[in-house]
Amino acid sequence: MTQGEDLTHINEQGRARMVDVSAKEGTQRVARAAGFVHMGTATLELVRTGGCKKGDVLAVAQVAGIMAAKRCWELVPMCHPIQLTGVDVRFELSDAPCGVAIETECRCCGQTGVEMEALTAASVAGLTIYDMLKAVQRDMVVSDVCLLEKSGGKSGHFVRGSVAEVDKGTVPLSTSDGVVVATSVSTKKGTRKVPQESIRLEVGLGVVGDAHAGAWHRMVSLLPEESVDEMRELLPKLAAGDFAENILTRGLSLKDLPVGTVLEVGECELAMTQIGKKCHSDCEISRITGKCVMPTDGVFAVVTRGGTVRPGDPVRIRR
Repeated sequence: MTQGEDLTHINEQGRARMVDVSAKEGTQRVARAAGFVHMGTATLELVRTGGCKKGDVLAVAQVAGIMAAKRCWELVPMCHPIQLTGVDVRFELSDAPCGVAIETECRCCGQTGVEMEALTAASVAGLTIYDMLKAVQRDMVVSDVCLLEKSGGKSGHFVRGSVAEVDKGTVPLSTSDGVVVATSVSTKKGTRKVPQESIRLEVGLGVVGDAHAGAWHRMVSLLPEESVDEMRELLPKLAAGDFAENILTRGLSLKDLPVGTVLEVGECELAMTQIGKKCHSDCEISRITGKCVMPTDGVFAVVTRGGTVRPGDPVRIRR
């Protein structure tokens, strides 16, 4: 809570109340949460091989998480009944640390957010995994339940672990595979792009206002800053957008991902369509240095979920 912020769940008598949201406008809201169930290697192997006598551990936990999100308002006293438009519960088996990672996502178009629904889904999914396996191991630990990201509403976009100094190469916490360092556009093809505070992505178009926007397979271009760092030995003053990339990232080797990889970039979703390309014959960087990293290290994608992308947004491989 920031200094001077009111506790909206407290009435004038200092007692708890449900916040009146009737005056708020309905907006698109998304929240993502995570959790982890720590267990032994033998227990994890039962999950991996389907050897649990109670049944498919993850299938049951997935249904439990979805049901919990839908009934959050019955479990947490001051939560509003929300008409959810989507709930997703995903799992990833981990050998180090040993256990099951949980990620949930809730969506709605409403007057209040879905953070509690996502957190409740993650919590109950973890408890269900424990219940399914407790006969095998009773000292399992459900931990690290936290909000990863939320968007929509007056408070804006929140990303757990995002940092202000991404231009210095600081990588956020382990809630993402990489981070957006800069966003850029250009009004003419074959030229450097100009950094922007944010860019807007639209399905079927790409980057709004960019010269490369259109209904084709190279709507959005991405480049890892690590590749730019190598070129800075030749041109120390290289800046974001100089290689005509829309999104400059750090912490993720984009060229090593296969075509078809789905990337979650902030609130948006991209599907990779091409790795590298033929360099423009009049490329300014290539003329100066004799080399351009975009043809080898850059990737291209189409927009599968639109929204706004800003520096500091996480980049995740959709698993």
